[in-house]
Amino acid sequence: MKAHERLLKYVSYRTPSDENSDTSPSSRCQFELAHELVNELKALGVADAECDEYCYVYGHIPATPGKENATAIGFCAHMDTVSDYCDHDANPQIVENYDGEALPLGDSGLVLDPDVFPHLKELKGRTLITTDGTTVLGADDKAGIAEIMTVVEHINEFEHGPISIAFTPDEEIGRGTAHFNVARFDAKYGYTLDGSTEGEVQYETFNAATAKVYFKGENVHPGSAKDVMINAALVAMEFDSLLPAAERPERTEDHEGFYHLTAMSGTVSDAALTYIIRDHDASKFSSRQDTIKTAAKFLNERYGEGTVKVEIKEQYRNMAEVLESCPDAVENAKKACHKAGIEPIVIPVRGGTDGANLSFMGLPCPNIGTGGHAFHGPYEHISIEGMEKGVEVITALIKEFAK
Repeated sequence: MKAHERLLKYVSYRTPSDENSDTSPSSRCQFELAHELVNELKALGVADAECDEYCYVYGHIPATPGKENATAIGFCAHMDTVSDYCDHDANPQIVENYDGEALPLGDSGLVLDPDVFPHLKELKGRTLITTDGTTVLGADDKAGIAEIMTVVEHINEFEHGPISIAFTPDEEIGRGTAHFNVARFDAKYGYTLDGSTEGEVQYETFNAATAKVYFKGENVHPGSAKDVMINAALVAMEFDSLLPAAERPERTEDHEGFYHLTAMSGTVSDAALTYIIRDHDASKFSSRQDTIKTAAKFLNERYGEGTVKVEIKEQYRNMAEVLESCPDAVENAKKACHKAGIEPIVIPVRGGTDGANLSFMGLPCPNIGTGGHAFHGPYEHISIEGMEKGVEVITALIKEFAK
């Protein structure tokens, strides 16, 4: 079975994770895909394939004779999707010989436009798989699963060392490694198949934190409010104005960090803002947290202690701290891209992957591209040719470590 055929099968399983749930996994629907993947792995000869109580799928492929001492490596992908645009089943559209021009997405009224997504010009002549404009596609990260499974199907056609497989839940809500068993995975290096353009080799992620900021007001009758009222909603607006406007996601790129307001609520009495804080540089990341705290201190001095309360929770760190001491993990991935006939694209992840936490859990874990684009919304799309290159890269990487 081809990788894209597997993708079309996997996206028929609706698997949104739920950030409001405190269970593991956060949504029971993820078990449906997990059990299907276990059955597939066993049918492909992965005898120990199993899904644990937390919805993590593990499997191992023994080395071919004579390669038992080769470096053990493994491949990971996540089963969940974002919950946005996921309230009904996906209806993938297949566009053969794409002409590189604006492409309507079903009857939704949305258009996949090269003026918005310039990389589309480079996909001219390929076969695209898109959404119908009403859901996510789910290529993030079911394309990664499909490419790994396709390699597993053909694993006996070439020599290889020990190979580990894992499929994880809840990556999209930052809990993809909450119950990951590194010892059970049993590999020296892991690779997440969770990137975008085929050929991406990523070993840098953001340092990441969430900041929840609470505001307590003084609510009195507006007719007698002079010098008494403290409007919590307005204090929240003032707080946001103290953060640098040029350092928002829509105004940053490459290694530039940001503050991102993701949620807000407020009345005169109470208000709340939620931010995510991101930066590749550890010292700048620390400074961003200090900026949040300094803004709160300033407003407490202006309006009274207790007006503003800040809670900051760190989520993950830049995996480059670990991977810089594992050059063969990155260099072999670059060599694999060359063997697959594509130039490696070494760029920082402007986000995070399971590999960030895994790297600090003792499993150095770069990220590799799958061929998908515009994840997390109805413009999500992937090319069949990109997926095929993804399969070639994985295969070449396995062979590289078996030398």
